[in-house]
Amino acid sequence: MAFKGSPQFKHGQSPKIGVLVTNLGTPDAPTPKALRRYLKEFLSDPRVVEIPKPIWWLILNGIILNTRPKKSAHAYQSVWTERGSPLMFHTQDQAQALAARFAAEHGDKVEVAFAMRYGNPGISDGVQQLMDKGVDRLLVLPLYPQYCASTSASTLDKLSDDLRQRRWLPELRFISHYHDFGPYIEALAQSIEQHWQSHGRAEKLVLSFHGIPKRNLLLGDPYFCECHKTSRLLRERLGLGEDEVLTTFQSRFGKAEWLKPYTDATLKQLAKDGVKSVQLACPGFSADCLETIEEIGVENRGYFLEGGGERYEYIAALNASEPHIDALYQLLCTNMGDWLAKAPEARSIGAARAAALGA
Repeated sequence: MAFKGSPQFKHGQSPKIGVLVTNLGTPDAPTPKALRRYLKEFLSDPRVVEIPKPIWWLILNGIILNTRPKKSAHAYQSVWTERGSPLMFHTQDQAQALAARFAAEHGDKVEVAFAMRYGNPGISDGVQQLMDKGVDRLLVLPLYPQYCASTSASTLDKLSDDLRQRRWLPELRFISHYHDFGPYIEALAQSIEQHWQSHGRAEKLVLSFHGIPKRNLLLGDPYFCECHKTSRLLRERLGLGEDEVLTTFQSRFGKAEWLKPYTDATLKQLAKDGVKSVQLACPGFSADCLETIEEIGVENRGYFLEGGGERYEYIAALNASEPHIDALYQLLCTNMGDWLAKAPEARSIGAARAAALGA
């Protein structure tokens, strides 16, 4: 087996700390061809679909990849911008903002890169970019506040696949969740309060998280519990009563039961019950994407208004807002505090010294 090296490596170079922020991923273009390639990678991950591989292979290749790409391409076309996919450019903006913050506070000691679990740029690309810059300590932050095996664990799977092919491995730290991190809750609260200042409050605040199959919860995945803890902490910070905030789950796929209550069903019922105004936020999404812009901003809006509701407002994800970047920066510093405090030392004896010793 040939192991990966670091093309830019030089013996005696000063080591650096690397931060790799990751998100789920996005197709390269809003076309059926690009969606087929993206969906095949995404839906082939056993962390995402826990069905026996031979059975799922037939379903995926025989049905889903022949029907879903066209439909998904149409949805992506509705959210695509001049900068491309919203998830892509928001994640890039977040990484750039974090890089600027680290540069201002710590000079050139910390390098920041971003990557996607599925699609481009891949996790291997991000790791290589950091290794080429002399990183010998690597902190990975998947931008999923609530831990889920199909997101956080899948990211570690992919990272491990890359590292097991490398000759030299950096010291590694991995942030698996931050659902109850104080600055993150504060950033969410400030975002909602800013919306209230401009638009006033609605009768109900709906906090919509991405769903997962109920079976995952029963097998021990803590995601459901962490979503509810985020909701409780946010509600308490906002000073709202339990009857003013609803926690729901969106984006279900297939016929199996997923975490409930479902966002779409909840909005239909609220309208039926005579609720006239709702505001929705998605605390589990660190950046706006298809699931927030189209599914929450358009599709679910239609369910509520068509059912008799009169006022529906989606509160944008935190994206690269200053409170969010500050929260992520604090989270990263908390997890690398000793690294930042330690004076850097050359990680080898240097080329000249190595030659003198006969290397």
